Amino acid sequence: MAEDRRTRRSRRALGSALVELVLERGFTALTVEDITERADVARATFYAHFKDKEGLFARVTSDLLDELGERLRPAISDSAVGFTGKPVLEMLRHAREERDLYRIVLRGEGDGKPLQMFVDACARVTAEEFRARADRNGVEPRMDADLLARVWVGEQIAVLRWWVEQETPSMPPEEVVRQLLDLALRGRYWASGFDAPA
Repeated sequence: MAEDRRTRRSRRALGSALVELVLERGFTALTVEDITERADVARATFYAHFKDKEGLFARVTSDLLDELGERLRPAISDSAVGFTGKPVLEMLRHAREERDLYRIVLRGEGDGKPLQMFVDACARVTAEEFRARADRNGVEPRMDADLLARVWVGEQIAVLRWWVEQETPSMPPEEVVRQLLDLALRGRYWASGFDAPA
């Protein structure tokens, strides 16, 4: 039990050190020694858990996705029909709490692999939900679910990155979601200020 707590503490310290150092220096410039020194963890302890710094970054990203998945589950099950905005709102709230980690993942640090993990996981869950929602409501999608999910997730990630990169976000998450809901329901033509064509 004490060993498990010690292991968790070491992993948390290594993850926090990685995030801090990537923000300071960028991922490429980091060494395992930099990370262990900042975390105050022995190098042998690092190598007992991770092969290299890429392995640590992958684990930190995987943990982030697990946390996000837990938080999104109730919001997704709540959105039986159409876009409620609840999952996006929950993602923004999570990003506010884990801002620095989101920033380094969404910037594509680590040769873009953590970002690809993030995009692929979000697209997979989104496509599954689009299919399930169509089945629940007895409708036939007009686009392939995987393609639609990639379009949707790409937009959300672009918004998310813009939002977390601001020192003080220019709008609260609720307002971001309200505007995205308008966009989802009314389209880009309307959002650009034009009236619907006659």
